[in-house]
Formats: sequence, C-alpha cells, structure tokens
Amino acid sequence: MEPILLRARGETNSRSISTYLRLGGYGALKKAFIMDPAAIREEVKNSGLRGRGGAGFPAGVKWGFVPQDSPKPKYLICNADESEPGTFKDREIIHVDPHMLIEGIIIASYAISANTAYIYIRGEFVEEARILEQAIAEAYKKKYLGKNILTTGYDLDLYVHRGAGAYICGEETALIESIEGKRGLPRLKPPFPAVVGVFGCPTVVNNVETLACVPHIIERGAAWFASIGRPRNTGPKLFCVSGHVNRPGVYELPLGVTFREIIEEHCGGMRDGKALKAFIPGGSSAPVLPADKVDTAADFDAVAEAGSMLGSGGLIVMDETVDMVWALENLLTFYAHESCGQCTPCREGSDWALDVVRRIRRGHGRPEDIETLQRIARYASQGMTICPLGDAFCGPITSFLNHFGHEFEAYIEAATPAPRKKLPILPVRSGRGTFGL
Repeated sequence: MEPILLRARGETNSRSISTYLRLGGYGALKKAFIMDPAAIREEVKNSGLRGRGGAGFPAGVKWGFVPQDSPKPKYLICNADESEPGTFKDREIIHVDPHMLIEGIIIASYAISANTAYIYIRGEFVEEARILEQAIAEAYKKKYLGKNILTTGYDLDLYVHRGAGAYICGEETALIESIEGKRGLPRLKPPFPAVVGVFGCPTVVNNVETLACVPHIIERGAAWFASIGRPRNTGPKLFCVSGHVNRPGVYELPLGVTFREIIEEHCGGMRDGKALKAFIPGGSSAPVLPADKVDTAADFDAVAEAGSMLGSGGLIVMDETVDMVWALENLLTFYAHESCGQCTPCREGSDWALDVVRRIRRGHGRPEDIETLQRIARYASQGMTICPLGDAFCGPITSFLNHFGHEFEAYIEAATPAPRKKLPILPVRSGRGTFGL
C-alpha cells in the first residue's frame, strides 16, 4: 500500500507549508468549500472512517450528532494528548506532516459549522507543540485560517492548548474540563459533548489520526477510502510497535493485516530470535493476547472477537523471557498513578490491585490473591466508573490471569508469609500519596 498518512516521510522540510502545497496539500479544503457541510459529513460517514483514538466510533456519525439548529457556537477539538503507553502515532503525524492535520481540522470544523478549534496536546510534547504553532502561523499567513478563508466567507481560529501531562485528559470530557481551566475530571454522560461540550456548547472531539484521514477522504472520495482494509474496518491505520522486535516504530498498513505480518514482515521478527510469548494489540489498556492469537487480523472487529481491542493501534510485543507478573505490576503502577480519584472503584481498586500484585511478585502472595484480583476487576469495570479508566486497568488484570494465571500461581506456591514488619515501600507518585506494601 502506498503511504497516505505518512507520505511526507523522507521529504526535505516536510513540516513546511511549501512542501505540503507541493504534495497537493489544501486541495481537499478547496474541494470541501464547494460542498455543502452536510455532504461532507455524509462523505466521511460513507467512507467508514472509525475513530483512531481507541473507541473506534464512526467519525461521520459522531459529526452528525451536532445539532445544526443550535444557536450556540460550535467547537472542534483535536485530541493530541496521546498518553496511552505503547502509543506514539499521533506524535509521528505532527512531526512529519502537521499541515495534513491542520487541513483535516479545517474541513471537519467547516462540516460541523464550528468557527473555533483547539488542538489539545500532551504537556510533555513541547517540541510537537512548537511544530504545530509554527504550522498554524504559516496557515494563517496563507489565509487557510482566520477570517474569510479563501474568500469563502468562512471563519476559523485554531489554538494549541497544552495540557499538564495527565493521562485522564485523553478522555474527551476530562479534556474539555481541562480546556475550560478546571481540573481534568471526566463528566457523566449524557449529555454528550456533541450537545453539551466545551463552554456548554456543541463540541466534536476527534483524534489526530482520525482528522488526518479527512483530507484524503474528501480528495479521493469515500469509495476509495472504503476500498482499503475490510468491511466495517476501512482505510489505512498507523500501528506503533514497541517491545521485543528488531525494528520497532510506526508502520502505516491497511486495517485487516495480521499481527503476524506486522511483527515478522514489517518489524523484522522477534529480537534475538526469541519466541513470541504475548502481545498487547491496542495500547496498555487493551487486554493481553497470547502468542497463539498472532494470526488475528489487526482491525476493530477481529481483535474484539479475539478478546481484546485494537484501541490506538499501540502494539506491545513480549518475548518468552518476560515475567508476566512483573509486566502486570508495571501496568498497574501506571494506572494507580493516573487515576483521577473521582470514582471509588477506580481510585481504591487500582491501588489495591497494585498492592496485591506487588506482594505476589515479592514472594509473599496468598492463595486468595487470585480471587481478590478477579473481584477487584469485576467491581471496577463494565460501567462502574464515570470514564473507562476502570476498564483500562481491569482489562490487563483479567487477561493476564486468564492467559498466564499459572505464573501467578507459581509465585504464590513458592511464597513465604509476609513479615510482620511492613515491607519497604516502592514509591508510586500520586496526588493521593505513596502506595505500596
């Protein structure tokens, strides 16, 4: 497949507007401006484009939820928070081709009748924020942003809003709270952001990769985009591969390739010739899959059938040497740290689960620990919390126990009773203090 989202890789000065224009950039915008906004929404809907941020919700359908008869101003927010461990594709788009993202934002804003848009970017992405601000300045200078864009009468202002480095702000309602100057705590839904979003107004929140696909859909048509991949799983997808492979990195492939093809053909196989033990297909919150699932198609539906989720496309590969008890402890350390603390099942459950797994790995596990972990996962997921972070830390727990429970049992069988004196604390930095046994 020819590069689409990463077509500017290897181009000299690929971030500049002159390079983007030479490659045909902003041509889709000119085409969009002679279309009715409703026709743009329908084109994106017919393309089958599903959100690339994790949930995989159809983008055109999401745009259609915005009430066009609302007297309130409408907003578009690009979610560039990208804090999911194992995920670094949006950062690659910003580094390689920021104007492709900006063009997608302008088209999407026009399609929903928004006159103000934000790029909410992860606080640690200092260089990426600078790249975007420079590209936005170029777009303003060339009259692709601002008042009366291309003499169409359409106005759009675009701002970069830097977050403070909170994982929870990748969730769209927490992101909205953060833009409003509040603490990034998720909101209860409904109402959904399409009706009551930022500043109480209709708002669409889309991921960087999702918006980067939009110019190509408008330029080449919905049928072309839908011809890539598989039914209900259309278009190119960026897979960010990390872990025990010879060539980790970001790969652009059609949805529906197998994980075996990604690992063996594109990533050069397993590092040091070791055997594949497990892989996480969609970022750290996706349930882990064992090696015998490596022939699963890398698309939203096939991965769901296999018992996990494609999520952000962050493929984390683990070889035969990985201690899965250690791996789960590592993941839970992150989630215990990043829980916003608003919901009791997540706030208490993530810390409790971390304490149990940490104790197991230190050689002081108890026979009842497996059941305790399963109960924590049962009562902190599947709608028990305001946002999906409860599911995010519970998915790894249940999948690690289901597929690699024998490793946890082996630790427990070899365990010695915990000493009466409290074990030294391994710090987990958190707004709620330091946790551990």
